[in-house]
Amino acid sequence: MQTFGIGLAGMGNVGAGVFKHLTLNRALLRERLGCELEVKKIAVRDMARDRGVSVPAGLLTTRWEELLDDPAIQIVVELMGQKDESLRLILGAIERGKMVVTGNKALLAEHGQEIFEAATKHKVPVFFEAAVAGGIPIIKAIREAFVGNHIRSIHGIINGTSNYILTRMSESGLGFAEALAEAQAAGYAEADPALDVNGGDAAHKAIILASLAYGFWVPAEKVFVEGIERITSSDISFARKLGYVIKLLGIIKADAGGEIEVRVHPTLIPEKHVLASVNGVFNALAVHGDIVGDTLFYGRGAGQDPTSSSVIADLAEAAAALQSPRSNCGFIPHGLYGTCQPIDQIVSEYYLRLTVEDRPGVIAQIAGVLGALNIGISSIFQPEGEEGETVSLVLVIHKASNAQMASALEQIGALPCVKKAPRMIRVENFA
Repeated sequence: MQTFGIGLAGMGNVGAGVFKHLTLNRALLRERLGCELEVKKIAVRDMARDRGVSVPAGLLTTRWEELLDDPAIQIVVELMGQKDESLRLILGAIERGKMVVTGNKALLAEHGQEIFEAATKHKVPVFFEAAVAGGIPIIKAIREAFVGNHIRSIHGIINGTSNYILTRMSESGLGFAEALAEAQAAGYAEADPALDVNGGDAAHKAIILASLAYGFWVPAEKVFVEGIERITSSDISFARKLGYVIKLLGIIKADAGGEIEVRVHPTLIPEKHVLASVNGVFNALAVHGDIVGDTLFYGRGAGQDPTSSSVIADLAEAAAALQSPRSNCGFIPHGLYGTCQPIDQIVSEYYLRLTVEDRPGVIAQIAGVLGALNIGISSIFQPEGEEGETVSLVLVIHKASNAQMASALEQIGALPCVKKAPRMIRVENFA
């Protein structure tokens, strides 16, 4: 039986899981694939580190370059999570005709165009299912299952840490700092959680999804990103009273003219929508195609086992490609869609929370500012308070452009009756 050699770069949580499950499920893979997948060499930074899995010492090296030089290795798996070194490894593997499997979302988001230009030039496929949503096969679905569809939209809860924090804030009334501390104690958030809570991690995934869906690599600077750090328990409570829940949502859309929008931000979504019930560390993506209609993908978006499952699936695809060469190297550019819209042009509905004096005429002043900018109010909610108190005033705004709302916030914030900076969260009703 034919054997394909694997060079594994990185033996952290996911790398250890890949090695463990390749070993445990070796017979299953052999029967299903008709070939052997054998790890020939593993590049690590620390040879002595305990990784919770038994690895023959002869497989370990501290030089990832050995994976490129070893003729017994036909597939390189990049799980180092770096940028410069990882890029050098991937490009080096491609130049040598070695298949590449990676889960490096940040690298693909920032250097995807360069990587796939090299892959096309050398006719070497690159597989990256593990880069988005852990064990959910969303890359394969968009690239293959929906190949005949114009993707109208993708709405994704694609960061488990943020979803866990917002879930705990909603379920237990915790503040952001308390929920984050709980997530860190449970191992769901890193010691430095910045990329998770500021939306950066989700933005990397959204770039990959949008690029696959629309045929060009979306520049990172064209993606609007806002994190969950400013979400309060009051926002979550008010949203619930209005019939919504708050999620960090990746939104990818194409309009009738082919212009696309890619954004990641906290979003009010109707509590009856299926994404509203996705809680804890789970991920979910709702994909709408012009032929298939509405589809939903749900599962664990991170962790050793789900991510290892995706890496091993890519290894199986790589082995098949070695036996039967293919023209698709992982990304096929096309010119059917236009540019990425800047945030100021994007139209949405909005939740607006103001801290105002509770006295006659306040609502009229605020409505006057909005009306002068041609912005309509859908609903108003104001808790009861005594005359002269400072209270919250919550408005749901009809569709308006981000530029309109930016002007409105500036003018409303300057009103003497408004005592704190206005807080705005976008609303998605999936119409």
